[in-house]
Amino acid sequence: MRSVADFYQDCLSAVGQQPPLDVQLADAVSCVLAEDVRAPFDLPVADLAGCDGYAVRSADLAGASPDMPVTLTVTEEVRAGDVDPAALVTGSAIRIASGAPVPTGADSVVALDFTDHGRARVMVRTQPAVGENIRRRAEDVERGKVVLRNGTRVGARQVALLAGVGRSRVVVHPRPRVVIISIGDEIVEPGREARPGTVFDANGHALSTAVADAGAQTFRVAAVPDERQVLSQTIEDQLVRADLILTTGGISYGSGDTVREVLGSFGTVRFDNVAAWPGHILGVGRVGEGTPIFCLPGDPVSAQVCFEVYVRPALRHMQGWTVLNRPSIQARVDRSWYSPRGRREFVRVRLSGDPRSGYQAKVMGAPASLLLSALAESNALAIVPEDVTNVRAGDALQCMVLD
Repeated sequence: MRSVADFYQDCLSAVGQQPPLDVQLADAVSCVLAEDVRAPFDLPVADLAGCDGYAVRSADLAGASPDMPVTLTVTEEVRAGDVDPAALVTGSAIRIASGAPVPTGADSVVALDFTDHGRARVMVRTQPAVGENIRRRAEDVERGKVVLRNGTRVGARQVALLAGVGRSRVVVHPRPRVVIISIGDEIVEPGREARPGTVFDANGHALSTAVADAGAQTFRVAAVPDERQVLSQTIEDQLVRADLILTTGGISYGSGDTVREVLGSFGTVRFDNVAAWPGHILGVGRVGEGTPIFCLPGDPVSAQVCFEVYVRPALRHMQGWTVLNRPSIQARVDRSWYSPRGRREFVRVRLSGDPRSGYQAKVMGAPASLLLSALAESNALAIVPEDVTNVRAGDALQCMVLD
């Protein structure tokens, strides 16, 4: 029997980081950079006005106040995008727009709020400090400096910086393409009429959501029956677009569970009994020309728990993340229960509390029962170590935070 730690390592070993790919900026969102990005120029490229107002010499406004305003002649107007504006003459002002280059000779910009908005002459009611309302050249980014480092996740803030330094393409670890296949004669698509002997495909939809939440692309295949030829053909057809295949169901020891036999014919997949609950039978390996495949249980609660423990970290590893696992905290459980000897148990709980007073974990449903309603109400998984059999109310357990 494999330990949870050993099987976790098997899953990480089965996948590698996605090869670096040069992509357009829009396609880099949610990906992890595979290069250091350097600034090709200073940002700002020149001293720029930080607000709408007037470029002035601070000394020309000595003593200016609301009660004793100083009047200056306005000689020119400078707009954003102008190049080489005229120099400022002593005793004058140049009307300037936010983001426009500061004229030579000016050492500050007085905001419109402190003036009468004059066109030919302007009355100023304050003396600005030297450098006030001026964005200095290169104060944001200096040419040649690294602005984003290899391993940074690209989000809206990073896109703003990349676009700001003129980058339209970057090298990233692209989002893995994950194909999800639910297996079983009994599985039907939600929305159809419920009939005896059928089960709606909760796994396909739930795992698609979980995969997308982990940053990968998802392709959900319609449920496949327990027929060797159909299953074999489905997996083979999906190899062309899959960076990872994720199956659920069909891995028990029943005569109708065909996954082991099918994968044995064109893959190297290892199926193990894992010392965990839920999810004690799992498979991991490669198919075709080396596409990784994870085989999860068919029970929806087991599949979700196993995804969080094994698959999500592997997906993050593929994307170049350095932090692979969910955050965890200690919390005191609200009830007692028996935990299976020799197995690491993952119990659905709802956390409450705060760092100062401590956290509490309310067990959702009976720990041994795999209830979808309890899973939906949970926001964490309480982890019971393999050597603990009797959990008591008030015991502190490490909890994997899901939300």
